[in-house]
Amino acid sequence: MLDKILFVDDEPAILQGYQRLLHSDFKVITAVGGPVGLLLLKRQGPFAVVVSDMRMPGMDGIEFLLKVKSSAPDTVRMMLTGQSDLETAVNAVNEGNIFRFMCKPSNKETLVKTLTDGVAQYGLVCAEKELLEKTLRGTVHVLTEVLSLVSPAAFSRATRVRRYVHHVATKLSLVSPWRFEVAAMMSQLGCVTLDPHTIEVIYTGGELSPEEQAQYVNHPLVAQDLLKNIPRLESIAWMIAYQNRPLPADWDLNNREMADMRLGAQILSAALIFDRLLRKRYSRVDAAHYLARKFEDLDNIIEALMELEPEVAGQDTQTAHIADLPAGMILEQEVRTNTGLLVAAKGQEVTPLLLLKLKSYSAEGAIADEVAASTPKFAQ
Repeated sequence: MLDKILFVDDEPAILQGYQRLLHSDFKVITAVGGPVGLLLLKRQGPFAVVVSDMRMPGMDGIEFLLKVKSSAPDTVRMMLTGQSDLETAVNAVNEGNIFRFMCKPSNKETLVKTLTDGVAQYGLVCAEKELLEKTLRGTVHVLTEVLSLVSPAAFSRATRVRRYVHHVATKLSLVSPWRFEVAAMMSQLGCVTLDPHTIEVIYTGGELSPEEQAQYVNHPLVAQDLLKNIPRLESIAWMIAYQNRPLPADWDLNNREMADMRLGAQILSAALIFDRLLRKRYSRVDAAHYLARKFEDLDNIIEALMELEPEVAGQDTQTAHIADLPAGMILEQEVRTNTGLLVAAKGQEVTPLLLLKLKSYSAEGAIADEVAASTPKFAQ
């Protein structure tokens, strides 16, 4: 399959010439003017390379390619320019808005070589992005597994909060909701440094001593330190750090990324408080009223939390021997050792690693041989 190239110019005859010249080497799509080019980018993308003329009425090449950079950042951007526009083109390249420029007129050999370089660059960007995303997913998975094994109570709470956040993000039609859900799952990561007793008290709705409270309040900063150096988790680390702290007042809400980070921290904060109140036996209505008094500008988030139906046990709850327990089941009871140590929390999914942990404790006679579990189901 030929790589797709989008040519944008205000002269149809020139665009037809590109199609005739390059049709055997690339799949050439043309657009008369920047607005049409942006429309085709949305409807027929992704394109490996976009090539734009510099001088076009209404929207010139610089403005058009800046919009391409915003809407399709992976697409390689090139410009065709005359000698009089050379300084402008060089500045655009230096500012990172354009991969390469070509002087007009360009022969076929130059065009093919330059476009081939652009397609190769696009391939490298996509490969790096895929590798980064796989690495990111793997990192989050490993950290989640570690949290589930080291602190079952913290993991159980993170799982509940992720469900709240997922619903809020869906209800509000947020872009890239995965960021907010990862923030929820990682929100309790810092609890691995806390005493297990402290974690159990807070997650069962109990009261902490002043010393324990001071330690607990700082756990988001521990998670931030663990996550902030992982590529693409910097903003998520910030959301987590501010899950129980006042947000900065001098915040540029015109910056999209900063606005999303602020919103993520607000959603996370509301979801965590909502969960804590429910664990203290507040009704959902009373919990919502509490949030409304605490936060003056989160009505949409609070309304979304109220609409989410509570999780209920599956209809097929069964008692199974740990040796026969399959992965993917949901525990319908806490699993504790003979001395009271929490090994797995109620509502926790049985992963292969957790199953290995349960079998190990069971083999030592430290926990009961049977456990109640079900498949995950939610109230309708």
